[in-house]
Amino acid sequence: MNMDTGEQRSYWIETAPPGEPQPTLDADITVDVAVIGAGIAGLSTAWELARGGRSVAVLEADRIAAGVTGHTTAKLSALHTLIYARLRRTRGGEAAKLYARSQTEAIRHAAAVVDELGIDCDWEDTAAYTFAQEPEGVAELKAEAEAAREAGLPAEYVTETGLPFPVAGAVRVTEQVQFHPRKYLLALADDLRGRGAQIHENTRVVGLKEGEPCRLETESGATVTAKDVVVATHYPIFDRALLFTRLSPRRELVLAAPIPAAQDPHGMFITTEQRTRSLRTAPLTDGQRLLIVTGEHFAPGTADVEERFGRLAGWATDHFGELTFTHRWATQDNDSTDSVPLIGPLHPGSRHAYVATGFGGWGLSGGIMAGRLLSTLIAGEKSPWSELYDPRRVLSAVREAPAFLKHQAHVARHFVGDRLPSVPAGSVDDIAPGDGAVVRVGGHRCAVHRDDSGELHAVSARCTHLGCLVAFNRAERTWECPCHGSRFDPDGHIVQGPATRPLERRDLDDA
Repeated sequence: MNMDTGEQRSYWIETAPPGEPQPTLDADITVDVAVIGAGIAGLSTAWELARGGRSVAVLEADRIAAGVTGHTTAKLSALHTLIYARLRRTRGGEAAKLYARSQTEAIRHAAAVVDELGIDCDWEDTAAYTFAQEPEGVAELKAEAEAAREAGLPAEYVTETGLPFPVAGAVRVTEQVQFHPRKYLLALADDLRGRGAQIHENTRVVGLKEGEPCRLETESGATVTAKDVVVATHYPIFDRALLFTRLSPRRELVLAAPIPAAQDPHGMFITTEQRTRSLRTAPLTDGQRLLIVTGEHFAPGTADVEERFGRLAGWATDHFGELTFTHRWATQDNDSTDSVPLIGPLHPGSRHAYVATGFGGWGLSGGIMAGRLLSTLIAGEKSPWSELYDPRRVLSAVREAPAFLKHQAHVARHFVGDRLPSVPAGSVDDIAPGDGAVVRVGGHRCAVHRDDSGELHAVSARCTHLGCLVAFNRAERTWECPCHGSRFDPDGHIVQGPATRPLERRDLDDA
Protein backbone atom coordinates (compact mmCIF):
# COMPACT_ATOMS: atom_id res chain seq x y z
CA MET A 1 0.00 0.00 0.00
CA ASN A 2 1.47 3.34 -1.04
CA MET A 3 0.73 5.72 1.84
CA ASP A 4 2.72 8.42 3.60
CA THR A 5 3.39 7.00 7.08
CA GLY A 6 5.29 9.95 8.52
CA GLU A 7 8.89 10.46 9.55
CA GLN A 8 10.95 7.77 11.25
CA ARG A 9 11.05 9.16 14.80
CA SER A 10 9.74 8.25 18.24
CA TYR A 11 7.18 10.63 19.71
CA TRP A 12 8.42 9.84 23.24
CA ILE A 13 12.02 10.74 22.46
CA GLU A 14 11.08 13.83 20.47
CA THR A 15 8.75 15.33 23.09
CA ALA A 16 10.73 14.65 26.27
CA PRO A 17 13.42 17.00 27.55
CA PRO A 18 16.75 16.03 25.94
CA GLY A 19 18.22 15.13 29.31
CA GLU A 20 21.69 16.11 30.42
CA PRO A 21 24.30 13.85 28.74
CA GLN A 22 26.01 11.54 31.20
CA PRO A 23 29.73 10.82 31.03
CA THR A 24 31.22 7.74 29.46
CA LEU A 25 32.96 5.58 32.04
CA ASP A 26 36.71 6.01 31.47
CA ALA A 27 38.16 4.87 34.80
CA ASP A 28 37.80 1.88 37.11
CA ILE A 29 35.10 2.19 39.79
CA THR A 30 33.77 0.12 42.70
CA VAL A 31 30.10 0.11 43.78
CA ASP A 32 27.69 -2.09 45.66
CA VAL A 33 25.59 -2.84 42.56
CA ALA A 34 26.21 -2.36 38.84
CA VAL A 35 23.13 -2.21 36.64
CA ILE A 36 23.63 -2.81 32.91
CA GLY A 37 20.97 -1.05 30.85
CA ALA A 38 19.11 2.22 31.43
CA GLY A 39 15.61 1.41 30.26
CA ILE A 40 12.57 0.95 32.49
CA ALA A 41 13.88 -2.23 34.16
CA GLY A 42 17.42 -0.96 34.71
CA LEU A 43 16.54 2.50 36.01
CA SER A 44 13.71 1.13 38.19
CA THR A 45 16.09 -1.40 39.74
CA ALA A 46 18.80 1.21 40.28
CA TRP A 47 16.34 3.63 41.88
CA GLU A 48 15.02 1.03 44.32
CA LEU A 49 18.58 0.05 45.30
CA ALA A 50 19.78 3.63 45.71
CA ARG A 51 16.73 4.48 47.79
CA GLY A 52 17.70 1.53 50.01
CA GLY A 53 21.13 3.05 50.63
CA ARG A 54 23.31 1.10 48.20
CA SER A 55 25.91 2.69 45.95
CA VAL A 56 24.88 2.08 42.34
CA ALA A 57 26.34 2.55 38.87
CA VAL A 58 24.11 2.38 35.79
CA LEU A 59 25.96 1.49 32.58
CA GLU A 60 24.16 2.26 29.31
CA ALA A 61 25.58 1.49 25.86
CA ASP A 62 23.72 4.44 24.28
CA ARG A 63 21.49 7.10 25.93
CA ILE A 64 19.21 6.50 28.89
CA ALA A 65 15.57 5.68 28.08
CA ALA A 66 16.29 5.90 24.35
CA GLY A 67 16.27 2.22 23.41
CA VAL A 68 13.33 -0.16 23.75
CA THR A 69 11.63 1.99 26.41
CA GLY A 70 11.96 5.04 24.17
CA HIS A 71 10.08 3.20 21.42
CA THR A 72 7.22 1.64 23.39
CA THR A 73 3.49 2.35 23.16
CA ALA A 74 3.57 3.27 26.87
CA LYS A 75 0.69 1.26 28.31
CA LEU A 76 0.99 0.62 32.03
CA SER A 77 -1.43 -2.23 32.44
CA ALA A 78 -1.92 -5.58 34.17
CA LEU A 79 -4.17 -6.85 31.34
CA HIS A 80 -1.61 -8.50 29.08
CA THR A 81 -3.74 -9.59 26.13
CA LEU A 82 -4.72 -13.20 27.01
CA ILE A 83 -2.28 -14.20 29.76
CA TYR A 84 -4.57 -15.18 32.65
CA ALA A 85 -6.46 -18.09 31.10
CA ARG A 86 -3.14 -19.46 29.86
CA LEU A 87 -1.51 -19.12 33.28
CA ARG A 88 -4.46 -20.73 35.02
CA ARG A 89 -4.23 -23.65 32.60
CA THR A 90 -0.44 -24.14 32.62
CA ARG A 91 0.66 -23.03 36.10
CA GLY A 92 -2.53 -22.96 38.15
CA GLY A 93 -4.84 -20.36 39.61
CA GLU A 94 -2.37 -19.28 42.30
CA ALA A 95 0.24 -18.38 39.68
CA ALA A 96 -2.35 -16.27 37.85
CA LYS A 97 -3.18 -14.46 41.11
CA LEU A 98 0.51 -13.76 41.79
CA TYR A 99 0.99 -12.45 38.27
CA ALA A 100 -2.01 -10.11 38.58
CA ARG A 101 -0.96 -8.90 42.02
CA SER A 102 2.66 -8.27 41.00
CA GLN A 103 1.67 -6.29 37.90
CA THR A 104 -1.04 -4.32 39.73
CA GLU A 105 1.32 -3.42 42.55
CA ALA A 106 3.83 -2.19 39.94
CA ILE A 107 1.22 0.24 38.58
CA ARG A 108 0.38 1.48 42.07
CA HIS A 109 4.05 1.83 42.88
CA ALA A 110 4.64 3.91 39.76
CA ALA A 111 1.77 6.18 40.79
CA ALA A 112 3.37 6.62 44.22
CA VAL A 113 6.73 7.47 42.62
CA VAL A 114 5.08 10.05 40.35
CA ASP A 115 3.49 11.66 43.40
CA GLU A 116 6.65 11.47 45.52
CA LEU A 117 8.91 13.04 42.89
CA GLY A 118 6.28 15.34 41.37
CA ILE A 119 6.86 13.94 37.87
CA ASP A 120 5.02 15.60 34.98
CA CYS A 121 4.64 12.63 32.63
CA ASP A 122 1.13 12.95 31.10
CA TRP A 123 -0.24 10.43 33.64
CA GLU A 124 -3.80 9.37 32.75
CA ASP A 125 -5.97 6.78 34.47
CA THR A 126 -7.97 4.74 31.99
CA ALA A 127 -9.27 1.26 31.17
CA ALA A 128 -7.50 -1.47 29.20
CA TYR A 129 -9.29 -3.70 26.70
CA THR A 130 -8.47 -6.92 24.88
CA PHE A 131 -10.95 -7.14 22.02
CA ALA A 132 -11.93 -9.23 19.01
CA GLN A 133 -13.76 -8.16 15.88
CA GLU A 134 -14.40 -11.72 14.73
CA PRO A 135 -17.03 -13.86 16.53
CA GLU A 136 -14.56 -16.76 16.66
CA GLY A 137 -12.63 -14.91 19.37
CA VAL A 138 -15.54 -14.47 21.79
CA ALA A 139 -15.16 -17.74 23.71
CA GLU A 140 -11.48 -17.01 24.35
CA LEU A 141 -12.30 -13.51 25.59
CA LYS A 142 -14.97 -14.79 27.97
CA ALA A 143 -12.52 -17.30 29.39
CA GLU A 144 -9.90 -14.56 29.81
CA ALA A 145 -12.35 -12.26 31.58
CA GLU A 146 -13.25 -15.04 34.00
CA ALA A 147 -9.60 -15.97 34.63
CA ALA A 148 -8.54 -12.34 35.10
CA ARG A 149 -11.40 -11.73 37.53
CA GLU A 150 -10.48 -14.88 39.50
CA ALA A 151 -6.88 -13.62 39.58
CA GLY A 152 -8.06 -10.45 41.32
CA LEU A 153 -8.34 -7.89 38.52
CA PRO A 154 -11.45 -5.70 38.12
CA ALA A 155 -12.20 -7.49 34.83
CA GLU A 156 -15.43 -7.96 32.95
CA TYR A 157 -16.58 -9.17 29.54
CA VAL A 158 -18.25 -6.41 27.48
CA THR A 159 -19.59 -5.99 23.97
CA GLU A 160 -19.44 -2.18 23.81
CA THR A 161 -16.31 -0.02 23.76
CA GLY A 162 -15.39 3.53 22.79
CA LEU A 163 -13.82 2.32 19.54
CA PRO A 164 -15.27 3.79 16.33
CA PHE A 165 -16.10 0.31 15.05
CA PRO A 166 -18.08 -2.64 16.41
CA VAL A 167 -16.39 -5.45 18.31
CA ALA A 168 -17.58 -9.00 18.83
CA GLY A 169 -16.50 -8.77 22.45
CA ALA A 170 -13.81 -7.46 24.79
CA VAL A 171 -12.24 -7.92 28.21
CA ARG A 172 -12.21 -4.64 30.11
CA VAL A 173 -10.03 -3.93 33.14
CA THR A 174 -10.36 -0.57 34.87
CA GLU A 175 -7.79 1.32 36.99
CA GLN A 176 -5.02 1.09 34.40
CA VAL A 177 -2.67 3.86 33.20
CA GLN A 178 -1.09 5.47 30.15
CA PHE A 179 1.81 7.90 30.48
CA HIS A 180 4.93 9.38 28.86
CA PRO A 181 7.65 6.82 29.65
CA ARG A 182 10.71 8.92 28.82
CA LYS A 183 9.58 11.88 30.93
CA TYR A 184 9.03 9.45 33.80
CA LEU A 185 12.45 7.83 33.43
CA LEU A 186 14.39 11.07 33.01
CA ALA A 187 12.90 12.25 36.30
CA LEU A 188 13.84 8.93 37.89
CA ALA A 189 17.41 9.35 36.60
CA ASP A 190 17.62 12.88 38.03
CA ASP A 191 16.54 11.60 41.42
CA LEU A 192 19.00 8.71 41.16
CA ARG A 193 21.90 11.12 40.68
CA GLY A 194 20.60 13.14 43.62
CA ARG A 195 20.93 10.00 45.72
CA GLY A 196 24.58 9.63 44.71
CA ALA A 197 24.19 7.04 41.97
CA GLN A 198 26.45 7.12 38.92
CA ILE A 199 24.96 6.98 35.42
CA HIS A 200 27.30 6.40 32.48
CA GLU A 201 26.06 6.65 28.90
CA ASN A 202 27.89 5.39 25.80
CA THR A 203 29.42 2.74 28.05
CA ARG A 204 29.07 -0.71 26.53
CA VAL A 205 29.71 -3.69 28.81
CA VAL A 206 31.45 -6.54 26.99
CA GLY A 207 32.42 -8.96 29.75
CA LEU A 208 31.26 -10.28 33.12
CA LYS A 209 33.35 -12.25 35.61
CA GLU A 210 31.14 -13.51 38.40
CA GLY A 211 32.56 -13.89 41.88
CA GLU A 212 32.84 -12.13 45.20
CA PRO A 213 33.07 -9.43 43.99
CA CYS A 214 31.90 -9.45 40.36
CA ARG A 215 33.84 -7.58 37.67
CA LEU A 216 32.52 -5.99 34.50
CA GLU A 217 34.69 -5.11 31.52
CA THR A 218 33.63 -2.20 29.34
CA GLU A 219 34.42 -1.51 25.71
CA SER A 220 36.69 1.36 26.74
CA GLY A 221 38.73 -0.91 29.00
CA ALA A 222 37.40 0.46 32.29
CA THR A 223 36.51 -2.11 34.95
CA VAL A 224 33.53 -1.98 37.31
CA THR A 225 33.84 -3.96 40.53
CA ALA A 226 30.54 -4.70 42.29
CA LYS A 227 29.15 -7.07 44.85
CA ASP A 228 26.04 -7.60 42.67
CA VAL A 229 25.31 -7.15 38.97
CA VAL A 230 21.95 -6.74 37.24
CA VAL A 231 21.67 -7.45 33.51
CA ALA A 232 18.74 -5.32 32.31
CA THR A 233 19.63 -5.03 28.63
CA HIS A 234 16.22 -6.19 27.34
CA TYR A 235 17.87 -9.22 25.69
CA PRO A 236 20.67 -10.61 27.94
CA ILE A 237 24.13 -9.83 26.56
CA PHE A 238 25.75 -12.80 28.35
CA ASP A 239 25.05 -16.30 27.03
CA ARG A 240 26.22 -18.47 29.94
CA ALA A 241 22.63 -18.82 31.17
CA LEU A 242 21.48 -20.04 27.73
CA LEU A 243 18.45 -17.77 28.06
CA PHE A 244 18.62 -17.13 24.32
CA THR A 245 17.16 -20.62 23.89
CA ARG A 246 14.03 -19.47 25.76
CA LEU A 247 13.54 -16.04 24.17
CA SER A 248 12.03 -15.17 20.81
CA PRO A 249 12.54 -11.58 19.58
CA ARG A 250 9.78 -9.85 17.65
CA ARG A 251 9.25 -6.38 16.26
CA GLU A 252 6.07 -4.35 15.93
CA LEU A 253 5.48 -1.13 14.05
CA VAL A 254 4.05 2.07 15.50
CA LEU A 255 2.25 4.94 13.74
CA ALA A 256 1.05 8.19 15.28
CA ALA A 257 -1.39 10.80 13.95
CA PRO A 258 -3.40 13.66 15.50
CA ILE A 259 -7.16 13.20 15.82
CA PRO A 260 -9.86 15.51 17.23
CA ALA A 261 -10.27 15.00 20.97
CA ALA A 262 -13.93 14.12 20.34
CA GLN A 263 -12.75 10.97 18.51
CA ASP A 264 -10.72 9.70 21.48
CA PRO A 265 -11.89 6.11 22.20
CA HIS A 266 -10.93 6.57 25.87
CA GLY A 267 -8.90 3.49 26.68
CA MET A 268 -6.02 1.26 25.70
CA PHE A 269 -6.99 -1.45 23.23
CA ILE A 270 -5.34 -4.56 21.81
CA THR A 271 -6.32 -7.56 19.69
CA THR A 272 -4.26 -10.51 18.51
CA GLU A 273 -6.10 -10.46 15.19
CA GLN A 274 -4.27 -9.37 12.01
CA ARG A 275 -0.79 -9.83 13.51
CA THR A 276 -1.81 -7.62 16.45
CA ARG A 277 -3.58 -4.29 16.43
CA SER A 278 -3.08 -2.07 19.46
CA LEU A 279 -4.02 1.55 20.06
CA ARG A 280 -4.18 4.33 22.63
CA THR A 281 -4.05 8.12 22.56
CA ALA A 282 -1.82 10.73 24.17
CA PRO A 283 -2.59 14.37 25.03
CA LEU A 284 -1.91 17.12 22.49
CA THR A 285 -2.94 20.78 22.40
CA ASP A 286 -5.62 22.66 20.45
CA GLY A 287 -8.39 20.14 21.05
CA GLN A 288 -6.47 17.17 19.67
CA ARG A 289 -5.20 13.82 20.85
CA LEU A 290 -2.38 11.78 19.34
CA LEU A 291 -3.62 8.42 18.09
CA ILE A 292 -0.90 5.76 18.51
CA VAL A 293 -1.46 2.53 16.58
CA THR A 294 0.76 -0.54 16.87
CA GLY A 295 0.83 -3.87 15.09
CA GLU A 296 2.24 -6.07 12.32
CA HIS A 297 4.03 -8.47 14.67
CA PHE A 298 7.03 -9.93 12.78
CA ALA A 299 10.50 -11.40 13.31
CA PRO A 300 13.62 -9.23 13.00
CA GLY A 301 15.14 -9.53 9.55
CA THR A 302 11.78 -9.72 7.77
CA ALA A 303 12.06 -8.10 4.36
CA ASP A 304 8.66 -6.42 3.82
CA VAL A 305 8.68 -3.86 6.65
CA GLU A 306 7.68 -0.92 4.44
CA GLU A 307 4.67 -2.88 3.20
CA ARG A 308 3.75 -3.65 6.80
CA PHE A 309 3.79 0.05 7.65
CA GLY A 310 1.39 0.52 4.75
CA ARG A 311 -0.97 -2.20 5.98
CA LEU A 312 -1.00 -0.73 9.49
CA ALA A 313 -1.70 2.74 8.08
CA GLY A 314 -4.52 1.30 5.97
CA TRP A 315 -6.10 -0.33 9.01
CA ALA A 316 -5.90 2.92 10.97
CA THR A 317 -7.49 5.02 8.21
CA ASP A 318 -10.17 2.40 7.58
CA HIS A 319 -11.25 2.72 11.21
CA PHE A 320 -10.52 6.36 12.06
CA GLY A 321 -10.90 8.11 8.71
CA GLU A 322 -8.32 10.24 6.95
CA LEU A 323 -5.15 10.61 9.04
CA THR A 324 -1.92 12.56 8.68
CA PHE A 325 0.80 10.43 10.21
CA THR A 326 3.45 12.52 11.94
CA HIS A 327 5.63 9.82 13.51
CA ARG A 328 6.51 6.22 12.91
CA TRP A 329 8.87 3.91 14.73
CA ALA A 330 9.26 0.27 15.66
CA THR A 331 9.53 -1.50 18.96
CA GLN A 332 11.22 -4.78 19.79
CA ASP A 333 10.14 -7.24 22.45
CA ASN A 334 11.21 -10.68 23.61
CA ASP A 335 8.71 -13.43 24.33
CA SER A 336 9.66 -16.15 26.79
CA THR A 337 8.61 -19.61 25.74
CA ASP A 338 6.14 -19.88 28.65
CA SER A 339 4.83 -16.28 28.38
CA VAL A 340 6.19 -15.23 31.80
CA PRO A 341 9.20 -12.89 32.15
CA LEU A 342 12.52 -14.23 33.42
CA ILE A 343 13.54 -12.19 36.48
CA GLY A 344 15.99 -13.38 39.10
CA PRO A 345 19.40 -15.14 39.21
CA LEU A 346 21.18 -15.08 35.85
CA HIS A 347 21.74 -18.86 35.91
CA PRO A 348 21.51 -21.72 38.43
CA GLY A 349 25.03 -21.09 39.78
CA SER A 350 24.63 -17.33 40.15
CA ARG A 351 24.95 -15.84 43.61
CA HIS A 352 25.45 -12.19 42.71
CA ALA A 353 24.32 -11.82 39.07
CA TYR A 354 20.69 -11.18 38.15
CA VAL A 355 18.66 -10.72 34.99
CA ALA A 356 15.36 -9.18 33.85
CA THR A 357 14.12 -10.13 30.39
CA GLY A 358 11.29 -11.70 28.36
CA PHE A 359 8.59 -9.11 29.06
CA GLY A 360 6.55 -10.11 26.00
CA GLY A 361 5.48 -6.60 25.04
CA TRP A 362 4.54 -5.54 28.57
CA GLY A 363 7.83 -4.12 29.73
CA LEU A 364 6.52 -1.03 31.52
CA SER A 365 4.60 -2.73 34.31
CA GLY A 366 7.05 -5.64 34.05
CA GLY A 367 10.12 -3.41 34.30
CA ILE A 368 8.81 -1.55 37.35
CA MET A 369 7.89 -4.87 38.96
CA ALA A 370 11.35 -6.25 38.11
CA GLY A 371 13.02 -3.31 39.84
CA ARG A 372 11.18 -4.05 43.07
CA LEU A 373 11.70 -7.82 42.80
CA LEU A 374 15.44 -7.62 42.07
CA SER A 375 16.11 -5.10 44.83
CA THR A 376 14.34 -7.49 47.23
CA LEU A 377 16.46 -10.46 46.07
CA ILE A 378 19.70 -8.47 46.32
CA ALA A 379 18.76 -7.59 49.89
CA GLY A 380 18.64 -11.33 50.62
CA GLU A 381 14.86 -11.46 50.93
CA LYS A 382 12.11 -13.22 49.00
CA SER A 383 9.12 -11.78 47.23
CA PRO A 384 5.78 -13.63 47.06
CA TRP A 385 6.34 -13.93 43.30
CA SER A 386 10.06 -14.78 43.27
CA GLU A 387 9.37 -18.34 42.11
CA LEU A 388 6.82 -17.28 39.50
CA TYR A 389 9.44 -15.24 37.61
CA ASP A 390 12.58 -17.23 38.55
CA PRO A 391 14.61 -17.93 35.35
CA ARG A 392 15.64 -21.28 36.86
CA ARG A 393 12.07 -22.59 37.00
CA VAL A 394 11.99 -26.26 35.96
CA LEU A 395 8.39 -27.44 35.73
CA SER A 396 7.52 -24.50 33.52
CA ALA A 397 10.42 -25.39 31.23
CA VAL A 398 8.89 -28.83 30.71
CA ARG A 399 5.51 -27.32 29.84
CA GLU A 400 7.09 -24.87 27.41
CA ALA A 401 8.83 -27.62 25.39
CA PRO A 402 6.71 -27.19 22.20
CA ALA A 403 7.39 -23.44 22.08
CA PHE A 404 11.05 -24.07 22.91
CA LEU A 405 11.44 -26.57 20.05
CA LYS A 406 9.63 -24.29 17.61
CA HIS A 407 11.97 -21.41 18.47
CA GLN A 408 15.07 -23.59 18.14
CA ALA A 409 13.91 -24.86 14.74
CA HIS A 410 13.53 -21.26 13.59
CA VAL A 411 17.03 -20.40 14.80
CA ALA A 412 18.52 -23.52 13.19
CA ARG A 413 17.11 -22.58 9.78
CA HIS A 414 18.92 -19.26 9.93
CA PHE A 415 22.16 -20.77 11.15
CA VAL A 416 22.37 -22.62 7.83
CA GLY A 417 21.50 -19.48 5.88
CA ASP A 418 17.94 -20.33 4.95
CA ARG A 419 15.38 -17.66 3.96
CA LEU A 420 17.97 -15.00 3.16
CA PRO A 421 16.88 -12.05 1.03
CA SER A 422 19.12 -11.80 -1.99
CA VAL A 423 19.74 -9.69 -5.05
CA PRO A 424 18.20 -11.47 -8.09
CA ALA A 425 21.35 -11.18 -10.20
CA GLY A 426 23.58 -11.94 -7.21
CA SER A 427 25.53 -8.76 -7.84
CA VAL A 428 26.32 -5.69 -5.76
CA ASP A 429 25.51 -3.65 -8.87
CA ASP A 430 21.85 -4.66 -8.56
CA ILE A 431 21.39 -3.07 -5.11
CA ALA A 432 19.25 0.05 -5.48
CA PRO A 433 19.86 3.27 -3.50
CA GLY A 434 18.39 2.91 -0.01
CA ASP A 435 18.41 -0.87 -0.22
CA GLY A 436 20.69 -3.64 1.00
CA ALA A 437 21.27 -7.35 0.54
CA VAL A 438 23.53 -10.18 1.57
CA VAL A 439 25.62 -11.19 -1.45
CA ARG A 440 28.61 -13.39 -2.10
CA VAL A 441 31.72 -11.41 -2.96
CA GLY A 442 34.97 -13.29 -3.44
CA GLY A 443 33.50 -16.35 -1.75
CA HIS A 444 32.44 -14.42 1.38
CA ARG A 445 28.96 -13.37 2.48
CA CYS A 446 28.85 -9.60 2.75
CA ALA A 447 26.02 -7.40 3.97
CA VAL A 448 26.01 -4.54 1.47
CA HIS A 449 23.95 -1.34 1.64
CA ARG A 450 23.82 1.38 -1.00
CA ASP A 451 22.95 4.76 0.52
CA ASP A 452 20.88 7.44 -1.21
CA SER A 453 23.98 9.00 -2.75
CA GLY A 454 25.03 5.67 -4.27
CA GLU A 455 27.89 4.95 -1.88
CA LEU A 456 28.29 1.31 -0.83
CA HIS A 457 28.68 0.21 2.80
CA ALA A 458 29.87 -3.37 3.23
CA VAL A 459 30.16 -5.35 6.46
CA SER A 460 30.30 -8.99 7.47
CA ALA A 461 26.95 -10.74 7.16
CA ARG A 462 27.57 -12.83 10.31
CA CYS A 463 26.01 -11.50 13.51
CA THR A 464 28.70 -11.16 16.16
CA HIS A 465 26.42 -12.67 18.81
CA LEU A 466 26.21 -16.30 17.72
CA GLY A 467 26.91 -16.18 13.99
CA CYS A 468 23.50 -16.11 12.33
CA LEU A 469 23.26 -14.35 8.97
CA VAL A 470 21.74 -10.87 9.10
CA ALA A 471 19.07 -9.48 6.77
CA PHE A 472 18.32 -5.91 5.70
CA ASN A 473 15.35 -3.89 6.97
CA ARG A 474 15.00 -1.23 4.29
CA ALA A 475 12.32 0.72 6.17
CA GLU A 476 14.63 1.39 9.13
CA ARG A 477 17.90 0.87 7.22
CA THR A 478 19.32 -1.63 9.64
CA TRP A 479 20.87 -5.08 9.48
CA GLU A 480 18.94 -7.45 11.74
CA CYS A 481 19.66 -10.89 13.12
CA PRO A 482 16.59 -13.13 12.74
CA CYS A 483 17.85 -15.52 15.44
CA HIS A 484 18.22 -13.34 18.54
CA GLY A 485 17.32 -9.82 17.42
CA SER A 486 20.66 -7.99 17.32
CA ARG A 487 20.50 -4.93 15.05
CA PHE A 488 23.24 -2.93 13.35
CA ASP A 489 23.43 0.25 11.26
CA PRO A 490 24.71 0.13 7.64
CA ASP A 491 28.30 0.56 8.85
CA GLY A 492 27.97 -2.31 11.32
CA HIS A 493 27.64 -0.31 14.54
CA ILE A 494 25.39 -1.91 17.15
CA VAL A 495 21.87 -0.49 17.34
CA GLN A 496 20.50 -3.19 19.63
CA GLY A 497 21.95 -6.22 21.42
CA PRO A 498 22.52 -8.93 22.49
CA ALA A 499 25.59 -8.45 20.27
CA THR A 500 28.39 -6.56 22.02
CA ARG A 501 30.73 -6.27 19.01
CA PRO A 502 30.01 -4.47 15.71
CA LEU A 503 29.89 -6.18 12.34
CA GLU A 504 33.33 -6.16 10.76
CA ARG A 505 33.83 -3.77 7.86
CA ARG A 506 34.47 -5.37 4.46
CA ASP A 507 36.40 -4.01 1.50
CA LEU A 508 34.50 -5.09 -1.57
CA ASP A 509 37.70 -5.04 -3.61
CA ASP A 510 39.32 -7.55 -1.26
CA ALA A 511 36.33 -9.65 -0.18
